[in-house]
Amino acid sequence: MATHISALKRARQSKKRQLRNTAVKSVLKTFSKKVVKAVEGKNLGEAQKALASAIPIIQKASSKKVIHKKTAARKISRLAKKVNALTPPA
Repeated sequence: MATHISALKRARQSKKRQLRNTAVKSVLKTFSKKVVKAVEGKNLGEAQKALASAIPIIQKASSKKVIHKKTAARKISRLAKKVNALTPPA
């Protein structure tokens, strides 16, 4: 365990950040699963609604540096691709 005051503070900050990051990642996974579940159920309206609510969550996680910005872009792209596959060809 750390003995210096500064090291103790860093340990407290690390723990606090770890808890916050874990919570954000959990919410991220939940919203992603909602989109995937709607897509698997072939429910276009529900899938679009879920995607619209998932995108800001993913972008916020990226802006807070919980996930990398390219990871966020990849996740959004893959979810949108799944939702767009449900739309009938024009």
